Amino acid sequence: MSKNALALLLPAAMAIVTGCGTLAPKYVQPKAPVPGEWPSGPAYPKARTEAKASDVQDLKWREFITDEKLRQIIEMALANNRDLRVAALNVERARALYGIQRSELPPVIAIAGSQSRQSLTTVAGYVTTQQGQPAAPVVRRLTTEQDTVGLGVASWEIDFFGRIRSLKDAAQQRFFATEQARRASQILLVSGVAGTYYALAADRENLRLAQTTLETQQGSYNLVKRRFECGLVAELDVYRAQTQVDAARGDVARYTQTVAQDENALNLLAGAPVPGELLAGELGSIDPPKAISAGTSSAVLLSRPDVIQAEDLLKAANANIGAARVAFFPRITLTGGTGTASSELSGLFEAGADVWNFSPQIVLPIFDTRTWHSAKVAKVDKELAVTQYEKAIQNSFKEVADALAVRGTVDEQVAAQESLAKAVAETFRLSNLRYTKGVDSYLNVLDAQRSLYAAQQGLVLLRLARLANEIRLYAALGGGWEEPGA
Repeated sequence: MSKNALALLLPAAMAIVTGCGTLAPKYVQPKAPVPGEWPSGPAYPKARTEAKASDVQDLKWREFITDEKLRQIIEMALANNRDLRVAALNVERARALYGIQRSELPPVIAIAGSQSRQSLTTVAGYVTTQQGQPAAPVVRRLTTEQDTVGLGVASWEIDFFGRIRSLKDAAQQRFFATEQARRASQILLVSGVAGTYYALAADRENLRLAQTTLETQQGSYNLVKRRFECGLVAELDVYRAQTQVDAARGDVARYTQTVAQDENALNLLAGAPVPGELLAGELGSIDPPKAISAGTSSAVLLSRPDVIQAEDLLKAANANIGAARVAFFPRITLTGGTGTASSELSGLFEAGADVWNFSPQIVLPIFDTRTWHSAKVAKVDKELAVTQYEKAIQNSFKEVADALAVRGTVDEQVAAQESLAKAVAETFRLSNLRYTKGVDSYLNVLDAQRSLYAAQQGLVLLRLARLANEIRLYAALGGGWEEPGA
């Protein structure tokens, strides 16, 4: 075969490969295993006129988060958070792996040069004696040398049945899935920073409340003790007052610890120490996020990054079935090359020094049980991927439904708690007044103090729940992703 024939063979074979398909089954998106609309009932809010669910995923977090201090902390986290950095590096790795798999489709053409030298020792004859008998062999040493330069293809598999193409498609879908995982990581980071920021503000407010309560309890204790010293009250009232002081002291220490831990958690998410001037003082000082609506259709869940990631992995498993099926068909590989060879380096490119080689190989499976098991594994992997995809949709539906249930009831809870706190505060004022006038016992005062403290703490928790729930709803609808530098 001449160099011209080999030069025509390679493009022809590549043209055949280009027209080949794969044996992977046609992908059909599974039906979403959730209702088409969100739950309805007393716990769920009616349709709202704010930004709809179809717009939430395009709503940038800088527009959704209106508090300027929180924005700056999120910017720090997006720049420094290690988990997000790992997710970005995973994307780069998946992109490189896809490039490697894709590069197996065309043949690898390389230039190779070699030089070999060989020394052979032969017996040319024997030296004879005067009587004609052989006495010693005549040894000759022959040295041969060959220089070779060639252009060739090393073991190129012709993808007649789409094995390499299926593996390439699977690698591509895994790359897409990794990109979606990075988007999901950013959404999780934005919501995590906001949630921790709100929790820190709530715990700071609880700490202030505990400190105020301690001061009040200490003042009551001092009053009761003076009245006891004057013989106006029993010693039992002194010990009852002391129990409230000690309980308040414990709460101050506990909330001091919690605030420090919240700051540590925020620093970890931000990837660097957060400046003190960016930390919120109390919940009331935080600008609430922009109001959004979930709309009516649950189809928006199909655009969530984690759901898309699960579907991309399903597509990769579907492509792997095609690669497994090809194992039942012949595999054809070509090895060939053309070049020059000469016993002298100066004669490499002279006329008559041409050499070529062409080595096709075909492997036809006859009996190999591994191929059957591999095909079965590929099919089971697809079923697993379908299940994971359906589970991702169901989990996302639950997250949104839970957030809607909180939104539909939390305002009423806050209003009721505010009314309760006012009523208990008035009860404490009147009880304390009655006690100082000697009309009522100190036991009623203590009971009113405990009720007021609990009501105030409950109000802080409900206000925190309302703020945090807006963040959860935004993230559950797929909002929070934004291209770096956008």
